[in-house]
Amino acid sequence: MSFKAILALEDGSVFHGKGFGKEIFDVGELVFNTSMTGYQEIITDPSYKKQIITFTHPHIGNTGINNEDSESQIIHASGIVVKNLCQNPSSWRSEISLDNFLIKNKIIGIADVDTRAITSMLREKGAMNCCIGALSMISENDAIDAAKKFDGLNGMDLAKDVSTGHNYDWNEGVWPDNCKSSESHPVIAYDYGIKENILRLLTNHVGKVKVVNAKTPFEEIIKLKPKGIFLSNGPGDPAPCDYAIENIKKFLKKKIPIFGICLGHQLLALAGGANTYKMKFGHHGANHPVQDISSGGVFITSQNHGFAVDADTLPQNIKVTHNSLFDKSLQGIEFTDRPAFSFQGHPEASPGPQEIQILFKKFSLMVDEYAKT
Repeated sequence: MSFKAILALEDGSVFHGKGFGKEIFDVGELVFNTSMTGYQEIITDPSYKKQIITFTHPHIGNTGINNEDSESQIIHASGIVVKNLCQNPSSWRSEISLDNFLIKNKIIGIADVDTRAITSMLREKGAMNCCIGALSMISENDAIDAAKKFDGLNGMDLAKDVSTGHNYDWNEGVWPDNCKSSESHPVIAYDYGIKENILRLLTNHVGKVKVVNAKTPFEEIIKLKPKGIFLSNGPGDPAPCDYAIENIKKFLKKKIPIFGICLGHQLLALAGGANTYKMKFGHHGANHPVQDISSGGVFITSQNHGFAVDADTLPQNIKVTHNSLFDKSLQGIEFTDRPAFSFQGHPEASPGPQEIQILFKKFSLMVDEYAKT
């Protein structure tokens, strides 16, 4: 059953539509995602914590929701905005509709709004704070006030909020076989908001992985004699994650192989002495061209980040490996004096091409080499 809903932005803009999911209200940063498929993976990605996602693709919900494609156990986005909601999915893998999935996770969505207008507004003005809500729960004026009062993601450490509450071992390979690995090199994955397909690819390439809480201290990890450290994706501003930055500095001194993705990429750069900045509207989508500097090759990548590393602040021992062909922003780095590298996009995703997954192979070779020492 739909209900009257509202999307109110901090600049006073208001969009009325049909609500679906849970009849509540929430606030967050409004962003747009250009992916044509993969909405289930997107809304369950912990990197979207405290964000409200506008899907530019006009039809969302067509393939329903299944029990295999979620990137985490719950929805992390604060809400979703769509043009047309499909209430009757047509996929043999579908087990529940998007509407019911949102209800189950206590998340609200709004449909029948002009998503093209919203996207144009965000491209012009940048990502904005907003309130999404059922009009039975909040008035238009109160929704605008709620949007204005939201603090925004600048300076907000969300990695510790989405990280696992308990450390655990992961040994499940990629879909559909999900084969276990016989590899035994101890590799640690810091969970700043890790996605399950990242873990599957790590298992495929380096074997069983121990996933640890974002704030797990260096001293506890070093006792495990790790042969590799993985820094996961995650939400929020990397700069206030001082606990992570200090840990990474210590691992760098030990010259243990390090591979970072998304937030992990930003944290590695900060630990190396670089700076990060808030982007105007970020990169959110599955069609972003990224160039490998050394080969000149171009990869079509999946992206989800609102912060980026400032290339002009990189110290001499860190080189740029990848750049975005959309806006020339930095997409990859590598240390020249220790085995550490990172990538801004999501190389575990499948935006069509899967060549960028070669980065997992690169990490596995580094782990193998370090294990010989």
